[in-house]
Amino acid sequence: MQPRNMSMSGVVDLAAVKAAQEAKSKAEQARAEAARQGGGGAVTPASLVIDVDEAGFEQDVLQRSTEVPVVIDFWAEWCEPCKQLSPLLERLAVEYNGRFVLAKIDVDANQMLMQQFGVQGIPAVFAVVAGQALPLFQGAAAEAQIRGTLDQLVQVAEQRFGLTGLTVDADAGPGESPAAREVPAGPYDALLEAAVQALDAGDFGGAVQAYKNVLADDPGNTEAKLGLAQAELLQRVQSLDPQRVRQDAAEKPGDVAAQIAGADLDLVGGHVEDAFGRLIDTVRRTAGDDRDAVRVRLLELFEVVGADDPRVIAARRALARALF
Repeated sequence: MQPRNMSMSGVVDLAAVKAAQEAKSKAEQARAEAARQGGGGAVTPASLVIDVDEAGFEQDVLQRSTEVPVVIDFWAEWCEPCKQLSPLLERLAVEYNGRFVLAKIDVDANQMLMQQFGVQGIPAVFAVVAGQALPLFQGAAAEAQIRGTLDQLVQVAEQRFGLTGLTVDADAGPGESPAAREVPAGPYDALLEAAVQALDAGDFGGAVQAYKNVLADDPGNTEAKLGLAQAELLQRVQSLDPQRVRQDAAEKPGDVAAQIAGADLDLVGGHVEDAFGRLIDTVRRTAGDDRDAVRVRLLELFEVVGADDPRVIAARRALARALF
């Protein structure tokens, strides 16, 4: 397994969107299969903290990360800071009640995993979400900081990947098999699933319509708003010739349509700051309807990345300065 970093604020490119939708589909399939087999997917609090080695990494971390975020604690017996951090993480894993699973990896016994994640020192804490690895923090950290990081992690896992965590049976003993718990489907699950299937099939227009159908009845639906922004972006770039677009954007700085198309490609390619900077510069050079068209597109791209992303916050300030 070769870990990949993933911004928790969510740069959206074609591969990332596909990975997110596939992860959500896999999680739903796993829950459906568990229900067919008479299991509800409920777990005991004790099973939220697990010891993982190289042999079990594929199943215990990678496969499990398609159902729930897996936080990895790299530790060692001789590591004094680990003795403070590890019990805190274990307590938080139980307190978060299935929103994530804590996987403890002894670096002395699992050198290969340590190298694959690029761990330079311990304690080191990573997360794996839908098979994608991201660093959280290294060294001892304050509980408030850790909580903030975990809150952001579980929010991203739910909004970007549809991972809502595990059902925990607090009354089940260590050796008991929890009773199945049926989770009622939400009022828009069918429409959201239709959007996911359309994205998987490359039918971005169908996905756009499915998300709009949800928002028509529930304008505040977070998943639908995010999905719509992503689907519309992918729909716009689907028929573009990247080489031609980039050439036009470079050679025609005053061409509003060329700069807007260039920004879309920048964002799809993960170049968030380039996309924002391109449009902000275009706002400065334009006026009237042209300026308004650029401003509207920039706001749409803000929705794709996420309002809380530091790059969005900085770009909003820059846009305000350019406008006023």
